[in-house]
Amino acid sequence: MEGLELMFATLAQTYAGRRVLVTGHTGFKGSWLCQWLLNMGATVSGYALQPPTSPALFNALQLDQRLLDLRADIRDAASLQRHVRSFEPEFIFHLAAQPLVRYSYQQPVETYETNVLGTVYLLEAVRQWNQQCAVVVVTTDKCYENREWCFGYREVDPMGGADPYSSSKGMAELAVAAYRRSYWQDCRIRLASARAGNVIGGGDWALDRIVPDCIRSLQAGQPVDVRNPAATRPWQHVLDPLAGYLLLGSRMDIRSVSDAEAAVVCDGFNFGPAVESSRPVRDVVETLIQYLPGSWRNLQSPNAVHEAGLLHLCTDKARHTLGWRPVWDFGQTIFRTAEWYQEYAATGDALSAVNRQLAAFRQAAL
Repeated sequence: MEGLELMFATLAQTYAGRRVLVTGHTGFKGSWLCQWLLNMGATVSGYALQPPTSPALFNALQLDQRLLDLRADIRDAASLQRHVRSFEPEFIFHLAAQPLVRYSYQQPVETYETNVLGTVYLLEAVRQWNQQCAVVVVTTDKCYENREWCFGYREVDPMGGADPYSSSKGMAELAVAAYRRSYWQDCRIRLASARAGNVIGGGDWALDRIVPDCIRSLQAGQPVDVRNPAATRPWQHVLDPLAGYLLLGSRMDIRSVSDAEAAVVCDGFNFGPAVESSRPVRDVVETLIQYLPGSWRNLQSPNAVHEAGLLHLCTDKARHTLGWRPVWDFGQTIFRTAEWYQEYAATGDALSAVNRQLAAFRQAAL
């Protein structure tokens, strides 16, 4: 075995029978991650607020019946500390966040509290517990100081952000780096961060995201309103960065990885798509319309709040250090996304749709 085939075998060996805590498990990415972990035989606990949308993938998958489901606020430091101590996780994937740029303009305090202090509270809960585990903190490609150049941002580039959401994620990255340097240089607690691109896929019903907005409009027979058609983003299917997060966690496994080996990966990693998948928003909409017929209209406004026009990640570090690479290109990403919504609309069976795509993803990687 080599490459991604070896990666999938390693993941199954790593997580089977292990205790894994996922914060933000009721969200879109968290639900996909929990289902993947359950399929590998992990014992999963989730810590999050109620599902953020209705419908929600978490509810459609009935995950509350198949994992330890705790509904609590990431900003509740005492509750978070109690749960870490009681569950005793071997792996933690921290996804809990306020994830929307435009909402962050309306609610900046909530955004900073959730994304910065929430991350600090998790790290402090782990520090106070003081037992060995591997922690992956998930942020975003928007954590970088975006100069809107054509080059992919590397992990050594400075953090920044022109809006509350982006800057809050940059701050979270700085907090992760500070905790690692201040407390865990000996790798007793193994801590890394992961930065993905614009993640799309079936089961996302969030407001103010282009794919869910498209699906709602197209299924209702209405034109899709597009506020920034020329903005270029690194589009990737949700399974590609999740594979990166899981691989990163496995390379910090306290059972099978030495301190010296873990030290190499206790750092920040980009998990973005190939450069060819960085496309304007209009390409996403027009490609989706090939599978879900409809139309779109340009509602760009000169008075709109600032959103990045160009953003791309360099993934050389993840490729060379972890052996990770994206599996699905832009065309497959859009096709699989449309396919999921079509299957769910026809059958109402989210679990079968998710598992079929997990199987297709693995097959494509081999």
